[in-house]
Amino acid sequence: MSLSGPFQTFGRLILASASPRRKTLLHGLGLDFEIIEARVAERPGAGEPPREFAQRAAGDKASVISSQNPSCWVLGADTVVVHGDRILGKPKNSEEALSVLLTLAGRKHQVHTGFCLKNANEKVAVSRVVTTEVSFFNFSPEIAAAYVATGEPLDKAGAYGIQGSGGFLVEKIDGSYSNVVGLPLCEVINELLHYKVVMPVQG
Repeated sequence: MSLSGPFQTFGRLILASASPRRKTLLHGLGLDFEIIEARVAERPGAGEPPREFAQRAAGDKASVISSQNPSCWVLGADTVVVHGDRILGKPKNSEEALSVLLTLAGRKHQVHTGFCLKNANEKVAVSRVVTTEVSFFNFSPEIAAAYVATGEPLDKAGAYGIQGSGGFLVEKIDGSYSNVVGLPLCEVINELLHYKVVMPVQG
């Protein structure tokens, strides 16, 4: 599906993720790509820091799909929300979502997104991780409960969606906004431009 945007895709690009947010971000740039979900275990190893885990998981996703499509450009990505040393995944239920939000209220947390661009035939494998620090205002339990009741937090790592109504929780961010959504667009598009996977649309 090709949409109007500042870039056009050359060759075959595959997003190794079923994330609707990553799909929306890339479509917003006008990119034409396929989606093939990479089914890999998304669990950190013993003692593996969250930042390194995000980068490794992105590489694992890209490698799985690239091995099956060696002539294609494959983009893998993985995002983790971290408070202290704790990775905050998607809450299992409303109670867990409320607990996570109250833990983050009035505090800072980090969002790490690893991404990997791979082309087996071209022998290209670029792997990076981008970090954004997010500060929440010190909201009350009543406000957190009202947000949880919308249902939005239940399929979001960290129990919030910055691109949705959960954006009201955010007092400040230091770093890439799109990174918090699920893909650091500045860094990703620069790699795609470097390898001529995409080019600016000519007027």
